[in-house]
Amino acid sequence: MRKKLRAGLFSSALALVAGMCVAVVPGVLGTSVAGAAAQVPLNLANEQGMLWPCTFNPFIPSSSPYSVGVTYETLEFVNSLQSGKVTPWLATGSAWSNNNKTLTFTIRHGVTWSDGKPFSAADVVYTFNLLKKYPALDANAVWSVLSSVKQSGSNKVVFNFSTSAVPYFYYVAGQVPIVPQHIWSKIANPVSNPISNPVGTGGYLMSKCTPQNIQWTNNPHYWQAGKAVVKTVNMPAFLSNNTCNEYLATGQSQWGSQFIPNIKSYYVAKKPGNTYWFPPVANVSLFPNLTQAPLNDVKVRQAISYAIDRPTVSKIGEYGYEPPASQTGIVSPTFSSWTSSSAVAAQGTSYNPSKAVALLSSDGYKKASDGIFAKNGKQLNLTIITNGGYSDWVATVQVIAQELKKVGINATVNPIASTNFYSDVYAGKFQLAYNVESGGPTPFYEMRQWLYSKNSAPIGTAAASNWERFNSPSVDALLNQYGATTSPSQQHSIVNQLQMVMVKQAPIIPVLEEVDWFQYNSKAFTGFPTATNPYAQPGLYNIPDWGYVLDNLKPAK
Repeated sequence: MRKKLRAGLFSSALALVAGMCVAVVPGVLGTSVAGAAAQVPLNLANEQGMLWPCTFNPFIPSSSPYSVGVTYETLEFVNSLQSGKVTPWLATGSAWSNNNKTLTFTIRHGVTWSDGKPFSAADVVYTFNLLKKYPALDANAVWSVLSSVKQSGSNKVVFNFSTSAVPYFYYVAGQVPIVPQHIWSKIANPVSNPISNPVGTGGYLMSKCTPQNIQWTNNPHYWQAGKAVVKTVNMPAFLSNNTCNEYLATGQSQWGSQFIPNIKSYYVAKKPGNTYWFPPVANVSLFPNLTQAPLNDVKVRQAISYAIDRPTVSKIGEYGYEPPASQTGIVSPTFSSWTSSSAVAAQGTSYNPSKAVALLSSDGYKKASDGIFAKNGKQLNLTIITNGGYSDWVATVQVIAQELKKVGINATVNPIASTNFYSDVYAGKFQLAYNVESGGPTPFYEMRQWLYSKNSAPIGTAAASNWERFNSPSVDALLNQYGATTSPSQQHSIVNQLQMVMVKQAPIIPVLEEVDWFQYNSKAFTGFPTATNPYAQPGLYNIPDWGYVLDNLKPAK
């Protein structure tokens, strides 16, 4: 799940939130925090268009961004910006055996949970078997390839897979947060339990949460000596990033992840040290509900893709910060080497309104006097939902609607409150939804999130990904084949075939390339990732990355 700071439509609440920022949140104005050795707190700008529900269940998509990495850690840290570079975390290392069907982790000694209890290999085994017992917690469907997870000796955990599974290392090692058995074994229903007082191994403890602010304090017994030295971290809630942009630009926040119009004049020039970096990492896409007519019609989906002038959408909706996407699904330049020339040729000109019209006409649609296509007496009317708290997404979708109308598709934009938006997307209660997946070290990971049937769920039940409900045994087989091979040529061949699926079937309609929105002030804190040292994805919504970054930050002297 990708979350950003964006401007919203909640004007009635804006004054209230502004008041929260300056009056309720401790240290928001950059003042010292009592008991924190006079250290200026780190204030984060991570507006989500809602107040905080104060839930920290690391397996639930809506609360995992506020717990994974910062409080709950993974076995290893896998960096998507450096082709999957691995850094040991709760495990000191790992090794494949048995023709890449067995993966053995060596679990770190001397780590304690934040309540003082010792961390052990038993906690790792318990965590993974918890996901097996409660599939709703298995957000990345790791048990679709796992056959067993068992402890060996005092400090080894052995993962057995049903097939060769090297690409699944990213999920098993880097995306599953480890939880304490002595606490979670007493939870009656971990699927519905909000976890209001998280206990983890991470560098930061959630010390206080209100609807207006989440506050973390550094773990005085953190196992990584010399890390997690920022004493207090605040994440104030905002319903709109209009106020948050000012809060960030004027230096009240030192780390933000949001869309800022005219960023050089509005942000960079406002305060010495203000800078930004926007690496492209995934796609922001239209997700068509494939269980509903007319979006279960491939020609309608293809027509939508050809009707969208992506460069215009980029320029108007995102000030050009997010480049136009490709229907192949490949993000460039990050993954340019994976581009299939055959898929690009099959796509042809990506913006082709004449072809969009021809596709609909060949599908039995005819234009009425108002210029809108209709079939069997039913107009081609669609509703696009998006997060109403994200001004650039709202602007982008409005441009998309205008583009669709030019070819005879009537699209209504419905920007809704953040909580309702994500609830509807996960449950499949939409026609078209403008949203984003998180991706991974290669295009395979985003495509797996998009297209793997085991990631989805019946309409009305929350799906971790594959929100459009795509189901293709042949595509599942391709994804499984990728997971079973370590051959780069085979992997490229499989991704080439998946690109052709994207072009020929348009199960997802990529619109723009998602960048990591990242603003920071290097004169306030040091240690941030940069283009020359991309040791982690820098957005505050990336898990576990932002917790890994937080561990490495230090107050500037």
